[in-house]
Amino acid sequence: MNTAANAKLKNLDPFFHAIKDGLKGLVDGDHFFDMLDSGATYEFRYSFPGLPKKITGSKELIAFFEAHADVEILERYSGLVLHKTLDPAVVILEYEVHGKSAAGKVYDNRFCSVITIKDRKIVYWRDYCDSLGAMNSLGKSD
Repeated sequence: MNTAANAKLKNLDPFFHAIKDGLKGLVDGDHFFDMLDSGATYEFRYSFPGLPKKITGSKELIAFFEAHADVEILERYSGLVLHKTLDPAVVILEYEVHGKSAAGKVYDNRFCSVITIKDRKIVYWRDYCDSLGAMNSLGKSD
């Protein structure tokens, strides 16, 4: 992770820290992006205007987060729970992020992420969130 990208993504650090803490010991890497396989797929399983349904490739995912780093100013995360599944390659993370939106509204969002790991890297990510709450805080549902 280069320094320029790291500074640009600072607003999202609580999200990245939640993932790092939740997957501790299961994946390698110091930052969320370092934990990704180069061909990783990130799938958004909720409907959100302007959001793609799926992003494939770690470089593409980094570009997506960089493009959206000014929308949310996260301050902390909470409620982190790791669930192991019958398939040892799949885990589920539940967590919440809190902060404010660029629109100045309170931003509280809950997530449930289904993550597939291979060779200590994330290869597939299915993300579920409170899309109505996010849209309200981002001023998209007014």
